[in-house]
This record gives sequence, structure tokens and C-alpha cells, in this order.
Amino acid sequence: MRAKHMQAIAEGSLSPESRAATGFAVEVLTGRDAFLALKPEWDALFARASLPHQLFQRHAFLRHWCDHYLVADDRLCLVVGREAGRLVMLWPLERRHRLGLELVRLMGAPVAQFGDVLIEADPRREHWLERGWEALRRRGVDLVELRLVRDDGALGHCNRLGLTTPVVSQEAPFADLALRVAPDGPSLAYPGRDRSGYRRRLRRLAERGEIAFTSIAPGKEAGALAEQAAAMKREALAQHGIVAPAVADPRFARFFAGLAADLNDEAGLRLSVVSCDGRPIGIDLSFDCKGRSFGHVIASDPGFEREGLGRVLVHHAFASARSRGSSIFDLLAPADPYKNEHADGAVAVRDFTVPLSWRGQLACDFALPHLRPTLKAIAKRLPPSWVRRFAGPG
Repeated sequence: MRAKHMQAIAEGSLSPESRAATGFAVEVLTGRDAFLALKPEWDALFARASLPHQLFQRHAFLRHWCDHYLVADDRLCLVVGREAGRLVMLWPLERRHRLGLELVRLMGAPVAQFGDVLIEADPRREHWLERGWEALRRRGVDLVELRLVRDDGALGHCNRLGLTTPVVSQEAPFADLALRVAPDGPSLAYPGRDRSGYRRRLRRLAERGEIAFTSIAPGKEAGALAEQAAAMKREALAQHGIVAPAVADPRFARFFAGLAADLNDEAGLRLSVVSCDGRPIGIDLSFDCKGRSFGHVIASDPGFEREGLGRVLVHHAFASARSRGSSIFDLLAPADPYKNEHADGAVAVRDFTVPLSWRGQLACDFALPHLRPTLKAIAKRLPPSWVRRFAGPG
């Protein structure tokens, strides 16, 4: 099936400003076939122009996302910008309909932890981004939903977003591994009580059996461990009465199992495991990209909670990432208290809803502020036993 070319815009005819970008053209493609056909160009653009946090815009990551989360192939919407025929800009989007409006959002929800577009560093990049917005407007899009946009990302520097009030603002903390990792565990960056607490937890764990720290390469074993990590996470959240629909969804486990089992290893998923008598009791799922690691899932057996396994696993994940050559370990948003214990800095992360039509503007002004989901806020006020009852088993 041929890729569908929904729109092509020759930049030279748009305005005097666009003459500075002679040869630049934008097209909007739809469908999974178009997505798959772009892989060679996509990978080349990623290799030469991506930032580390844009690992969630990798073609391989999004291909696995399509395998598990894409409802219909025709929902994919790709804004493609070329300069003299070379791919220099790519917006990976998904089409949706809500309240009679045509919406697009970044591909990857709910497993992508940062949202961005791929674009080459160039003095004309702001102009290229504006042509992307215009292409979506001409396509009939009313609203663009952008989640988890980092201040240091491509969209974070977009002038249009600078004029848009964010829907949600939070922070993504990160750890400097050179400061945090020592040969025997936590470094001197941690208070003495934390370092002694780490040694005490190791002793308690050793009382339960022989403790081993390993890293697992992609393959069948890694796939099974990733699925086990998702199950551990579900169980731990349920025990604490925490509602996490993304983790409870069976697709979450299948997505990570598929990534971990993929021998092509193009998405950069890495597994760090703590075992007791040969049985995995703690599993960290992190992504490596361009010298940084991004901790996505940290899961431990609830039966070892009293021994402080979770804290031990964090330090194992840090040490494993540093041994792979990473200098920074991104702890992702939100900036929970346990993350801030390890943080050496943080990056602002925001959600935006950008109107591109009068209908979209009306929705932003009057409808969406009252219709945004409130279940999570309500759940935080419910007794844990009620939350577990509503969430159901596993």
C-alpha cells in the first residue's frame, strides 16, 4: 500500500520569509505503511540530529508502540519536512476525535515519557516548525495535544509554545552518575546515614538468600523478565492502593516484553536485575540513548519491601548505567520525593494543548478546562482498600 500524501506545501510560495528556505517542503503522511517506509530516513535523522531524551521518538520504539497500542493504521499522522529532498523535520503524531474535534497527539502514549519532534539544528528551524503547524491547520486539525514537553527539547524552544499557557507543569529530576556511583554502592554524595542504610539493607537481603546483581542482554530471557517486572509493578501499586491505568493495561507488559526480546536492539532497552537464590526479586527497565540512561520501570517483589529492596535496586540501576558509559540517569517526571533524594538537577516538563482553529480555541477556552480527567485526583482521596477494589486484581 502506497503512503498517502495528504498535503504538500512548497515553501517558496508562502511568504517572503520562506524564500530563505528555498527547497523546503512539508507533507503530511498517514498510515502505518508510510511510517514503515520512512525508517531509513527516520533513523538517519535521529542519528545526526536527535537529543538523548528523544529516544521515545526513535522509529524502533514507536514501531513496537504501533504493535501494541495503535488502534487503527490510518490514525498515524506524520508531518514530514524536507530541505532539498533531505529529511530535516519529523513530527510523529496520532489522529483522534473528541467532542466533534479533529485532534492530533504525539505517538507513544502512554509509554513514551517525553514528547518531542525531530528536527535538525539550523537557523531556519523555527520557520520549519511554523510550516509544520500550518500544514496541520490546512489538514483540518483543531487541536494539537503535546504531553511531557521538556524545556530543553526541540518543542521546548518553539516560539508558538512560548505563547501558550501550559496545561500541566512538572519537573524531571536527573542524577549525575559520576557523583552518585561508588565501587561499593552509594557515593559520598549521599549522607552517611544513607550509605550505612544501604549496607544494612544488603545484610537484610543476604539473610533471605544469596543476592546477585546482573544485567541481561536483549533476547528471550529479557522478554520474560520485562513481563515479570510489569507484574511486580502492578502488584506493588495495588498493595499501596495506587491507581495506574497505564501499568494495569495488559498492553504495558506486552510492549516491554516485545522490546526486551527484540534481538535487533534498536530501542536501547536495558535490564538490571537483583536476584535472591537465583530468583529475580528486583528488575529495572531503562533506556540508553547518546550517553544518557532513562529509568522507566523500577519494580521489586513486594515480599522484600521490608528489606528495602527498592532502594538497593536504584543503586544497582545507577551502577549498571555507568558501566555502560552513561553519564546521566534521568529519573523522569514527576519529581517524586524518592527521586529527589538522588537528584543533581531537574528539567521543567510541560503539557500543552494548542488550538489551530476557532473550534479548537473555543474548546481550550471553555470545554477542556472542565472536562479534563479528574479520576486520578479523586483516587488519591479514596481509602486504599477502595482503590484496590475498583482497580481489580493484578
